[in-house]
Amino acid sequence: MSVTEIRVISFGYLHGAPPEAHLTLDLRRHFRDPHVDPALRELSAADLPVRRAVMGTPGIRETITAAALLADAYDAGPSEAPLTVAVGCAGGRHRAATVAMALARRLGKTGTTVHLTHRDLAKPVVDR
Repeated sequence: MSVTEIRVISFGYLHGAPPEAHLTLDLRRHFRDPHVDPALRELSAADLPVRRAVMGTPGIRETITAAALLADAYDAGPSEAPLTVAVGCAGGRHRAATVAMALARRLGKTGTTVHLTHRDLAKPVVDR
């Protein structure tokens, strides 16, 4: 195995520049934002209703699968090095955090050490 560890970082574009990463998934425009639902707006990926809403969004599961396959492709490379995957949405509380959790869980099943960080999960809701 070439990838010694994988860092998965969720973040919100509205809270600053994306973290430096080898792969960045931008979920802002292609996937429904739970923020628009008043019942979910103040919640986060720490809450089951948000995770269910995000994981039920068409295309999200396929995006997680594709990101895991990309990580596998990096793993096939000739040198040992950590890999960083950043997952972003507008505020970093709903889509990005949920997808980052699911991706980290999936990547961890391969035996690779996975570190999950939520840069903006605890930050206040951003009204756009």
